[in-house]
Amino acid sequence: MSYEHGRFVWFELLTKDIDRATSFYPETFPWRFEHTEMEGGRDYLMIKAGEAGVGGVLSPQDDVPTAWVSYVSVPDVDAAAKRIVAAGGTAHLDAFDLPGVGRMQSVSDAQGGVFWLFKGEKGDPPRVDGPGSLHWNELWTQDPDASLAFYKSALGYSHEEMTMPNGKYYIFKDGDQMRAGMLQAPSSDIPTMWLQYITVDDCDETLARAKKNGATIVAEPMDAEPGRFAILRDPLGGTIGVIKPGG
Repeated sequence: MSYEHGRFVWFELLTKDIDRATSFYPETFPWRFEHTEMEGGRDYLMIKAGEAGVGGVLSPQDDVPTAWVSYVSVPDVDAAAKRIVAAGGTAHLDAFDLPGVGRMQSVSDAQGGVFWLFKGEKGDPPRVDGPGSLHWNELWTQDPDASLAFYKSALGYSHEEMTMPNGKYYIFKDGDQMRAGMLQAPSSDIPTMWLQYITVDDCDETLARAKKNGATIVAEPMDAEPGRFAILRDPLGGTIGVIKPGG
C-alpha cells in the first residue's frame, strides 16, 4: 500500500440535483458517470475519465448548497482532526469507516474552508493524469497569513511564495512535493474555499460547452506558466476550474 501525506487524492460534487449534474458534466467535461456498488451494497456514483475513477457525486443529507469538496491523505484521520481543531478549525462529523474504502472525516480550516481528511484502506487512490483528471487544488482565503499558519500547524505543510501579476501566490508543500496552491480571494465577498482545477484538452472549447449547457463564467481564460485556465459555475451553483496544462 502506498500513501502520500498531504496529497489531495479525491474530489466529490455534493448536490441535491443529481439528474442535472449527470446531464451537465458529461456534456461539458471528458467524463462519464458510472454507478458502482461498494462493499456492503452501497451505491456510489463515480466520475470516470476513461477507465479511471477520479471523483464522485453525492446527495448530501443536509440542505446544503451545491459544492465541490476535496479529500486530503493523512496517516491518521483522528489525530489529524484533533490538530485541525487545536489550530482553530472545525470537525463537522465524527470520523467514520467506509468498508473497502477507508476512514474519513469532514472538517474546515480556521477561516471556513471545507475539506475531508482521508486514510485509504488499501492505500491512496492512484494518481490519474490527462483530460478529466484533477490537476490542482487551490485555496482562496481572506487571510493568507492566518491560512499559512493554520495549514502548517494542522497538516504540516511548508510553503513557497511566488509573485504573480495579481499578487502573491503560495505553494503548499510536504517535503519536496507540491500539494496545493493558495491566494488572496479576489473579492471580499468570496468566502474561504477550496477550488479544484480539472485537466482539459482545450480550455476555450470547454467553456463554450459549459455556457451552452447553462454554466456561467466566473473567470475568463488566462495564460500563465502552469497553462491556460478559467473558472466556471455550473447550473447548480458549484464552482470549478479548468486548465489546459502548459508545456
